[in-house]
Amino acid sequence: MDSENLNCAICIEKFRVPVTIPCGHTFCKDCITNFWDTRAQSVSPQCPICKEQFPNRPLLKRNYSLSLLTEATVSREVHPVSRLVEPEPERELCTRHSKPLVIYCRSEGICVCYECSITACKSHDQVLVEEERKNRETLLNKKQVDIKRQMDETERSMQKLQDNIASAQLSYQQTAQVMDSRFDALVKVLEEKQQALRSYVAQEQEAVIGQAQAQLASLEDQQHRLQQSHEHTSTLRSLPDTKLIQGTRELARDSRHAEVAVVHEPSLDPSVHLQERLSGVMDILNKISRLVLEDLVKAMDTAIAQDKEGSPQDKKPTLAVVPSPATPSYPGRREGLSEYRCSLTFDPRTANSNLQLSHSNRRAEHLTSGPRPVPADKARFDHTWQVLCHEGFARGRHYWELEVSKPWAYLGVTYQSIPRKEKGRQSMVGMNALSWSLQLDERQLSAWHAGRRETVSGMVPSAPAGGSAGHSPQPVRVGMLLDYEAGTLTYYGEGQSRLHAFHCAFTHELFPACWIGEGVSVTLCTP
Repeated sequence: MDSENLNCAICIEKFRVPVTIPCGHTFCKDCITNFWDTRAQSVSPQCPICKEQFPNRPLLKRNYSLSLLTEATVSREVHPVSRLVEPEPERELCTRHSKPLVIYCRSEGICVCYECSITACKSHDQVLVEEERKNRETLLNKKQVDIKRQMDETERSMQKLQDNIASAQLSYQQTAQVMDSRFDALVKVLEEKQQALRSYVAQEQEAVIGQAQAQLASLEDQQHRLQQSHEHTSTLRSLPDTKLIQGTRELARDSRHAEVAVVHEPSLDPSVHLQERLSGVMDILNKISRLVLEDLVKAMDTAIAQDKEGSPQDKKPTLAVVPSPATPSYPGRREGLSEYRCSLTFDPRTANSNLQLSHSNRRAEHLTSGPRPVPADKARFDHTWQVLCHEGFARGRHYWELEVSKPWAYLGVTYQSIPRKEKGRQSMVGMNALSWSLQLDERQLSAWHAGRRETVSGMVPSAPAGGSAGHSPQPVRVGMLLDYEAGTLTYYGEGQSRLHAFHCAFTHELFPACWIGEGVSVTLCTP
């Protein structure tokens, strides 16, 4: 046979492990395998020579006859003198009988020779090694297909996840940029308006104070002339008759030629005048403060679950807010609660520097002019707009009423150990496990305990009868009944309508407490 017929059509070299495909053509096993591996996955396997396509990749069967011819040809080329061909052994030999392992014993899971198959493995499940190899290759092919499918799915998942990561990064960056731009724009506008308002107030101060100082200088000059006239008249009264008459004639003649000085009431009242002109600005600033200090904080708490790093008191087990109304245990009318009325006063030692007490410490007002100098005190709320009452309750039933100028306040009770020096909401009444409060809001009422909020059904308490028409907002009145032994704190609105009630096992002395919004005043009503 021509040695060229023993060459592979792909590598153009002598066959190395020749295999025949279904169309009858023969190739090196590695050559045809690499040929099909390098083609696109969507293209069906085909013969490199006749181009016949196969629906699936065929199983490669070794051409033993061609293998013998190839090995004989190679042997003759290497040893031209020798006529004998020593083929390379194809199978392993049995260690007991030195015969080829041609049988696979499925029962034992080992390859055996014919002699072992009829002796040691006589009654076992047996099959030819070639057949078992085909079965195993079929399983390997299926396994490879499954692995390839999983690889493709994994690659698609990786690509999708990479795309999602890139998209998420872009989204987070865009969101951060939008939020930064919004905050920057707000800060810029506030700074610009603050500077403009500061300049305006400075100009007004210079103009008004300058005018007032000129008026003061004129009054001082007039006062000096009047003092001289007074001293002159006193001197004339001590003179003898003739000289007194002569002196008064000269005084009368000088008075006819002198300009009569008219004394006017001072017209300067810059604080009232300026505050009236800026009342609209102050109202807007109060609304902005409320949006930033309350609504924005609430929204951010809801969105990003802030206050996780509260004070140690915040980490105590919380007590559930009991829905309102509570089971009635007292008359719902004001007359029915009169026997429990008590007299309260605010404790100035606890009042935040933004709060000013008046009316014998029965009224607390949040100044819009900013904090005032106050002595340092361990009982004072340094950062929270809050004040406690002097009086505390560790037993019994107690009822009191408060009048709030407009609905932006938290009214409640607290233990003495509430935080006083910490920043953040953990010092506010109702925002920790040490206190309970009802939040007055223009839109709704909310009950707070341990930082947990529950919306209270019902409207904001209305103003008492007899309020001035045309003035908004009207003050609102809220009543509070504490029954220490029963563990209830009940809120009443206008007409003694029951607004809400807390149920809790109180363990320490309770003090009435108020958080007061900017520009708001709270008054403890007299019994």
